[in-house]
Amino acid sequence: MIKNRDRSKWFGASDTSIIMGNWETKTFSLWWLEKCGIIKRDFTNIAMRTGSIYEHRILDVIGVICRDTQYKIRKYRLRVNLDGNTKNTIYEVKTHQNEKAFKLSKPYWQQAQVQMFATGKRRLKVVVYGLLEADYINFFSEIDTDRIEFVPVEYDENFIKNEYLPRLKTLAKCLKKGMFPRKEMIV
Repeated sequence: MIKNRDRSKWFGASDTSIIMGNWETKTFSLWWLEKCGIIKRDFTNIAMRTGSIYEHRILDVIGVICRDTQYKIRKYRLRVNLDGNTKNTIYEVKTHQNEKAFKLSKPYWQQAQVQMFATGKRRLKVVVYGLLEADYINFFSEIDTDRIEFVPVEYDENFIKNEYLPRLKTLAKCLKKGMFPRKEMIV
């Protein structure tokens, strides 16, 4: 659950694909300006809005309570928001068009890794829910448990330590100093 829509001054788990991507693109530059608080972007579409609306209801149906949903690691300027969790498991809800098979994409896998790193929880299940055309029209459609599936994600410490953290540390330093990051700065 996102408590604060201001995305400046913090890096989130959903930012991981940009953090891990090419820092020499227009997309990265705009993202960096947003992180610095220079510009604000609030992109949304029908799929994103619908997914957010169904998220709580899906978690309710599977019996997951949303508590302790934000974790911060200040030295890295990392702020991670969870959809739901139990004592030892994170639940990340992803909706998709029911006619298409769900595939755990690299950005979703990377987001899951950062969620596990930030929380210290080493169990994560992606809760997949296939939306029908009618669900986009009527946000009060009943949750069909036959359309829910669980995709477990295993923690990859090597990815966090050797790939993600060097980039995150560099970005956190640049954010603090007000500098534009370059890939040559990654240590």
